[in-house]
Amino acid sequence: MAIDALFQPVVLFFLLGALAAFARSDLAVPEAVAKTIALYLMMSIGLRGGGEVAHSGLTSAMLIAGGCGLALSFLLPLPAFWALQKLGRLDRTNAAAVAAHYGSVSVVTFAAGSEVLRAVGMAPAGFMVAVLALMETPAVLTGLLLAKRGQAEGDALAARGGLWHETFFNGSVVLLVGSFIIGVIAGEKGFAPIAPVFDTLFKGMLCLFLLDMGLVAARRLMDRRALTLRTAALGIALPVTNGTLGAALGVFAGLDAGSAAALAILAGSASYIAVPAVMRLALPEANPGLYLGMSLAVTFPFNLTLGIPYYAWVASHLHGMI
Repeated sequence: MAIDALFQPVVLFFLLGALAAFARSDLAVPEAVAKTIALYLMMSIGLRGGGEVAHSGLTSAMLIAGGCGLALSFLLPLPAFWALQKLGRLDRTNAAAVAAHYGSVSVVTFAAGSEVLRAVGMAPAGFMVAVLALMETPAVLTGLLLAKRGQAEGDALAARGGLWHETFFNGSVVLLVGSFIIGVIAGEKGFAPIAPVFDTLFKGMLCLFLLDMGLVAARRLMDRRALTLRTAALGIALPVTNGTLGAALGVFAGLDAGSAAALAILAGSASYIAVPAVMRLALPEANPGLYLGMSLAVTFPFNLTLGIPYYAWVASHLHGMI
């Protein structure tokens, strides 16, 4: 199963982009095109997940998965913060900023992981899209509390009046949640006329987006100024630890193997879109090269190539033991 996951087109196109960047090719995806595809992917993920929930209805499994996702997003930044300070030797502000990224989620990692899981016969439940949306913001709150601990938190947060608005109304959050709600309202009949656009084309658009992500991640990795060996190692250790916890929690909470694997992918991913936008406003003194370097240049490539197969294996193995 792990070997099959490595040879899926979504992974291979990411590797193609990375290889092109390392070879210093002039291959590039125009920024406007990449942004358009990103919007498309979030709309498609939300619509398809909402449609599946409309079909299956509100279930106990959905509520359990949502509770697990919220707990993970709130709590995962805590051990990450400790590791980043003690092992990565980061100051409080940078450790808190990075920890928030590792409690939040990557929509693209989830999209790629879901396609890989479907390809290997472990399709996750549609309600996992709702779990994805729930896990976007709690880690940001935990990260900010860690950064502001010991300070006058109320005054510090009030001085940044746009922080909460940016946290809860970030563009990716609004589009993902909004599309999910539209999918629930429209149901299968409403989704059918637009399915050729948002379902049939999804895999191809995801491959093109991951080609661009491979280029971006590799080029950022070649700029080593923001990363040390310690922080790069934590960029792998944190997702492995978080993903393993996510898989174990999902399996022991009673989720099916595919949904537990999807929860592991969410727990093991790291935000590089929504959380950086918030951190620029909330913690401007934190180093963007550090938190983007770790999440995008280290964790994202690891998850796309080795992490997703590992999370699927752990979830399947644990599920088989019960």
